[in-house]
Amino acid sequence: MKRIVLLASGYGSNVENIICYFANNRNLEFPLILSNKKDAYVHKRAMLLNIPSYTINKSGFENGQALRLLKEFKIDFIVLAGFLLRVPENLLRAYPNKIINIHPSLLPKFGGRGMYGLNVHKAVVENKETESGITIHYVNENYDEGKIIFQAKCEVSPTDSSEDIAAKVHALEYEHFPKIIEQITRDIP
Repeated sequence: MKRIVLLASGYGSNVENIICYFANNRNLEFPLILSNKKDAYVHKRAMLLNIPSYTINKSGFENGQALRLLKEFKIDFIVLAGFLLRVPENLLRAYPNKIINIHPSLLPKFGGRGMYGLNVHKAVVENKETESGITIHYVNENYDEGKIIFQAKCEVSPTDSSEDIAAKVHALEYEHFPKIIEQITRDIP
């Protein structure tokens, strides 16, 4: 049984989608959810899903508090699902090639610091892009620069608002993210 932690900073809809997707999976379990924000709605989702959730602020990630908690829970793999902090070096060293993220654009376009949520979709509209999508990638020391694992695209019409694009991208996230997690974790020791 592989143990996965989900990290989120906000609403947690991807977290809930992932947990529900794996509800009957006997190979993976999700013993906890971490957030860097105590008021993030993901904590409410965790409570409804009967999964413990913890808040660890930025300094707690940097000083090893988060790593100690992951070791205590015997975590094998880390999934970022709307997590807005840069992953610190101590976690990258402890979990080499075992941390993945989903980004709401076709990287390398519209990635990096500050490019999350509607900011990304507004940039897509402003740049008159004809497509957008998702990128699932390994996490390294830089925002959205890790090796790309998977991308899925959606069309963007000239009349699409950033909210329209967000809806299309969310649909791709819900469809593909759990499947990619399942594929990747199948191969880890």
